[in-house]
Amino acid sequence: MSVGIHAFGGYVPQLRLDRGSIAAAHAWFNPGLKGLAKGERAMANWDEDAITMAVAAARDCLGTASTVELGGVYLASTSLPFQDRQNAGVIAEALLLGSDLLTLDIAGSQRAGTSALSAALKMAAGGGKPILVTAAEKRRARAASPIEMTTGDAGAALLVGEGDGVAKLLGQHTKAVDFVDHYRGQDEAYDYTWEERWIRDEGYMKLVPAAAEAALQAAGVSGADINHFCFPAAMRRVAGGLAKKLGIADEAVRDNLQANLGEAGAAHGLVMLVHALEEAAPGDKILVTGFGQGCDALVFEATDAIKATRPEVGVSGYLKRGLTETNYNRYLAHNDLIEMERGLRAEMDKQTGMTTLYRNKEMILSLMGGKCSQCGTVQFPKTNVCVNPNCSAVGTQEDYPLSGASAKLNSFTSDRLTYSPDPPAYYGMVQFEDGGRSMTDITDVDPAVGLEVGMPMHLTFRVKDYDAKRGFRRYYWKAAPDAAAKGD
Repeated sequence: MSVGIHAFGGYVPQLRLDRGSIAAAHAWFNPGLKGLAKGERAMANWDEDAITMAVAAARDCLGTASTVELGGVYLASTSLPFQDRQNAGVIAEALLLGSDLLTLDIAGSQRAGTSALSAALKMAAGGGKPILVTAAEKRRARAASPIEMTTGDAGAALLVGEGDGVAKLLGQHTKAVDFVDHYRGQDEAYDYTWEERWIRDEGYMKLVPAAAEAALQAAGVSGADINHFCFPAAMRRVAGGLAKKLGIADEAVRDNLQANLGEAGAAHGLVMLVHALEEAAPGDKILVTGFGQGCDALVFEATDAIKATRPEVGVSGYLKRGLTETNYNRYLAHNDLIEMERGLRAEMDKQTGMTTLYRNKEMILSLMGGKCSQCGTVQFPKTNVCVNPNCSAVGTQEDYPLSGASAKLNSFTSDRLTYSPDPPAYYGMVQFEDGGRSMTDITDVDPAVGLEVGMPMHLTFRVKDYDAKRGFRRYYWKAAPDAAAKGD
């Protein structure tokens, strides 16, 4: 039975931190960082994390109005927001995927993304409904470390299932070896990394070829047949050395996106795979690897269906939407890497009532509105009484999801008195195209463009606020200006 990738999508935050600003801040201590100071790294906003970026990538993959019935949702990450609350379950709620499915978090290694994909493909080979594989990272790094310079924040999503799809699986193989190139112990905030030459010579150059050669053999192809080689590592020239060892042509080595994104941890292999699929032609063969305590290697072949299947934005589209950020302190604050005086207004208790959250989870996590079955009026939130004064029918509300609805900005406020981790706080009223309106926070505002009444908006799943006292975070749907409204 053949299995393959049936849809794909990605997400890259719009903020791009200029690496030169990082190097300049630490030149007094570590002038060697100037060698890594070229380009930009993707920088998640304060209200983004692995869950929100995975939701964004999944929406890009499935389409905001998708009705695909799934058998499972996987989330791969080493920066999961919760250690003991299933993160993939939040994604399923946000995407309105129902409760009759398997949700699974996969972590513990930088190859978690490719391992999740491998496991999903093996499950799909046994029949059943398609599986949505997501991966996202928002990794923290010590200030003045090389990892701070080379990493970036991003997410990817792939829908896998029976049939060839847009890219059929030809073969795969995993080598599980406890080779420790870096580690992060329990309750530790940062990775501890070993010497670079050791990682390259004993890790990359020995473990990756062993797994890749076995996958190529299983696929019945040679390295010379590969059109796209995805090796997710920031280290320079390693991918080219591996390609030579495997007999892969130099031109088949994919851009590792280091110039304008950075290495997105466990998600990066899937990010590069999505980027390759966006450019693949029918018949192209793709080799993607994931490295971390061993190596995963998977070989795919693009089918004719690839010509008609593209994500709504894709990794390529998001890369074009970047806003350069040169304020290094903003990055430190967004990642809680600096202790700041945030003022009295930040001291408000933000405890979340779990009973209230559960009873209203469809409204809060899924942005579920209502539509009157008698007069057709759409409203948010959904209530027992129709808000149309000419109707006012009782008990006629049907579920009407609004997370994918087009909207326009009715009014807005830019507020520097209320507390915001990234002042000013923007909030306002959005009017949905099919009816209904909502007062909500506004995020991803380009200071050079600002906001304007009537501008097109879309809804994006974000962190509403953090309860630092109890280690909880609340999620909600915020409004953001459409790309066209920002001049893209």
